[in-house]
Amino acid sequence: MKAVQIKNYSKEINVTLSDIPKPQISDSEVLIRVKAAAVNPVELLILTGSVKLIQDYPMPLTLGNECSGIVEQVGSKVEGFKKGDRVYTRLPIGKIGAFAEYVAVEQDAVAKMPKGYDFNTAAAIPLTGLTAYQAIVEELEAKPGQTILIPGGSGSFGQMAVPIAKALGLQVIVTGNARAKEQFLAMGVDRYLDYKTENYWEGLSDIDHVIDTLGPDEFEHELAVLKKGGRLVSLRTGPNKTFALRHQFGGLKKQMFTLAGSKLDKAAQKQGKEYRFVFVRSNGAQLRKITEIVEKQQVKPAVDSRVFSLDQANEALRLVAKGQLNGKVMIQL
Repeated sequence: MKAVQIKNYSKEINVTLSDIPKPQISDSEVLIRVKAAAVNPVELLILTGSVKLIQDYPMPLTLGNECSGIVEQVGSKVEGFKKGDRVYTRLPIGKIGAFAEYVAVEQDAVAKMPKGYDFNTAAAIPLTGLTAYQAIVEELEAKPGQTILIPGGSGSFGQMAVPIAKALGLQVIVTGNARAKEQFLAMGVDRYLDYKTENYWEGLSDIDHVIDTLGPDEFEHELAVLKKGGRLVSLRTGPNKTFALRHQFGGLKKQMFTLAGSKLDKAAQKQGKEYRFVFVRSNGAQLRKITEIVEKQQVKPAVDSRVFSLDQANEALRLVAKGQLNGKVMIQL
């Protein structure tokens, strides 16, 4: 089968289309014939080696973290899936490989696609959906009625995070660009701030939770608007001791993450607040809950109009690296 691979970590985007054997499945895996695979910034972090402290991969490596497709074969111990099912998945972190004609995935990482959705739209859901769900439910432990702020939330993450947060009973404030305002208000956002005309840290205070999508430059502002006892979870700023403990990293990695996050932890603790970091993992049960929300609210994440084939993977990755997209970039098979 055809697969998009790297032979080593590199700062250059230069992937290879290889011919490799179709994967053999274990008793607990399903073989998916990939129909669409999303190209995410995490692909760039993986191919450059930026996340190898969290997950180091053997080479050659087939890229791709999320996809949709059709079940081709099921293992003898697989329950709930059969040949021909339309499914989607955020692949397990240790066994990625969605940029290929086929992928073998543990059954507990897979869910059936939302009814009535095409493969491209469905493939845009798992990674951001699970990131939002795990940030809100596991890291923030947010309760109905509490308020959550998402600075820079008008992109693909916010398109999934907002409906999930609203379905969980939260009040949601988003900052973003002016052109997305009406779309997000229609999704149920309680307040939308245009980042070019309003500084959220000047008008907000006593916020229960913040989800950071912007990175370390926003840390002080995000921390400032939190109430005492509030939590800030970041998708970008970096891991800390809590992250190492929750993911059961041992020895050197635990020490390194503790050291790397110590400045952030101390700054938060000084104000009686808490800092967390999330690196999304596969979870089929959570993905099924997300599917229910998506179907009920008819959430349709934006997909960029420029769709690529496997042999155009370098172009797709460079487009994502450049930014300024109109939705998730897809490789379509």
